Amino acid sequence: MLFKWGRLEGAVELRITIFAMPKFRSNPKTMHQAGELRKESTPAEVKLWSRIRNDQLGVNFRRQHAVGIYIPDFCSPKAKLIIELDGSQHLEQEEYDEERTKYLGSQGYKVIRFWNNDVMNNIEGVILTIVHALEDKEKNEKEV
Repeated sequence: MLFKWGRLEGAVELRITIFAMPKFRSNPKTMHQAGELRKESTPAEVKLWSRIRNDQLGVNFRRQHAVGIYIPDFCSPKAKLIIELDGSQHLEQEEYDEERTKYLGSQGYKVIRFWNNDVMNNIEGVILTIVHALEDKEKNEKEV
């Protein structure tokens, strides 16, 4: 018996639904690298993580969460907010950081940066800045 699209005499109608593959947020190599980075947190990352984890600010943050080929320090996918902590090495990679921020912005994320020194010496100011960024993002979404 030959198969033809549609109805076959004496057969049940055949319908095929094709679902689009989900858009992956990253590739396996970057995902593995993110896992490795989570094992080697800096003191500033540990300190900030202790203050933003478990929805303490009303949103869920993830550590070293891969987005495309980049691995931000902290990411809230729901709030579309990324927090980056910069050490002295970032003084020499300004162009790279700019490119990275531009890409993450194109994915709908707002990126805020803090120096490790600020986290270690002024954690309350850092938390306040994050809270304001979350409020601004929420206010902008309501206006749209």
